[in-house]
Amino acid sequence: MSFGFGEILLVVLVVLIVFGAGKLPAVMGDLAKGVKNFKKGLNEEDETKPAEKQKAE
Repeated sequence: MSFGFGEILLVVLVVLIVFGAGKLPAVMGDLAKGVKNFKKGLNEEDETKPAEKQKAE
């Protein structure tokens, strides 16, 4: 399922209406921080798993 230009444009317009042009940079910044924290959490989880496996053996 792919999104066409019309659907993407509609989503962008709805976001602009809901958040307004002034708040949009703050919202995007918060979203980026959330994604970074999520990726960091995944990486930390991957690093701790091998240590847990060694303790179990």
